[in-house]
Amino acid sequence: MNITGLMVALLIGAIAGFLAGKIVKGHGFGLLGNIVIGILGAFVFGGLFGSFNVLNSAMLNEIAGGTIGAIILLFLIGLIKKAA
Repeated sequence: MNITGLMVALLIGAIAGFLAGKIVKGHGFGLLGNIVIGILGAFVFGGLFGSFNVLNSAMLNEIAGGTIGAIILLFLIGLIKKAA
């Protein structure tokens, strides 16, 4: 992966994590945390559902898939925090 691909992945992760943090109230983790949650969310979504090819833009598909995965991840983190 070149530097441009890394920057795009970080940007998509940040957007997906930010959106997930806004959708799942009270679970934002700051900029770096949102990037990590967004990137992990993209892996979660890809592992569970495969690729997301509903929208016309590849970048929007990645953001949507990452956001959905990050929402799932934040929901699971919230369940774990409540149980502890």
